[in-house]
Amino acid sequence: MGTRPTPSGRPSRRQVLVCAAGLASAGAVTGYAWHHFRSDAPDSDVPVPAGGYRFERRAAPARTVVRAADDRVLATFTDGARTALLTGPTRTWSEPRTTSAVVRSDAWIRLMGSAWSQGKEHTRWFREWFPKALADRSPDAFAVAFQYGDGAPDLHTASGLRYGGNARFGPRVPGQSETSFHYRDEKSDFYDYLGVPWTFPDGTRKYPEKERYGAVDCSGFMRLVWGYRMGYPMHATNNPGIGLPRRAYAIATRAPGVVLIPNTGRPPADFSQLLPGDLVFFAIDIGRPHGIDHCGIYLGPDTEGRPRFYSSRSRANGPTMGDLAGRATLDGSGFYAQGFRMARRL
Repeated sequence: MGTRPTPSGRPSRRQVLVCAAGLASAGAVTGYAWHHFRSDAPDSDVPVPAGGYRFERRAAPARTVVRAADDRVLATFTDGARTALLTGPTRTWSEPRTTSAVVRSDAWIRLMGSAWSQGKEHTRWFREWFPKALADRSPDAFAVAFQYGDGAPDLHTASGLRYGGNARFGPRVPGQSETSFHYRDEKSDFYDYLGVPWTFPDGTRKYPEKERYGAVDCSGFMRLVWGYRMGYPMHATNNPGIGLPRRAYAIATRAPGVVLIPNTGRPPADFSQLLPGDLVFFAIDIGRPHGIDHCGIYLGPDTEGRPRFYSSRSRANGPTMGDLAGRATLDGSGFYAQGFRMARRL
């Protein structure tokens, strides 16, 4: 399933369809056999009601919450955001090499074709799409993200393109100590991981660097998951544009969606408005001109009740939910908790 980019560098129509669908049918990626960093399978499936939904409007941020007749929360849709938080079978996310923490969650994150707005629940599109989305067990954003985690097996299209598998952060930086934050170089984007050239909608053409094959830095990882795999638009610069810009600070301030926590220059006192799937941003490298220099995906509370995130990190050498060189939680006095600055819902 799928093809390499055409000679022009633009993905073929078939590749676009594969990317937009999350490559759900490429290489049997719907399995749950990677128990070294996730559970063998989701828990027993949950019943999917055929109708009779109840819709509630909530504020801060403005959103629509969908409940079943038995009052179960089925979904949350946020005005101005394309991500849909759906309730499905509980899954277990873990990474024993780097942390004893485990995240058990019934959150499934899908990407809608356009941003949500009040009243969309009354459209024909919603009536047709929603039951199918609730029952969909193909890889969502979380499942896709963990396809690049610690020890994840390689996944290939029929044409041989490796689109999934354990990702590195970047090549080693000469002269840097192994304990240094700069031990591995950033600047690896999704096309470096793939090893293929990429032409963006404005005609900008980017070429992968050989030494970066299989690597993505923190913002490159967000673009790999949300852009290449889930179909969110991307562009090549850090300026305003359609979809996701390149670096963490630009995604934080210029990406589409909804700002949930603005950057005040200090760790936020309250982040109860966060939901699984939200993007979280950090200022952890003192002296950076743009402040924000790291980003990740919020997973939800772990088994210790701590809000845990998932990101590609230099010391962990790739995507991780672990505590190597800094606990991957948003609260407390740890390295990342003290650097936590803002959050956005795509």
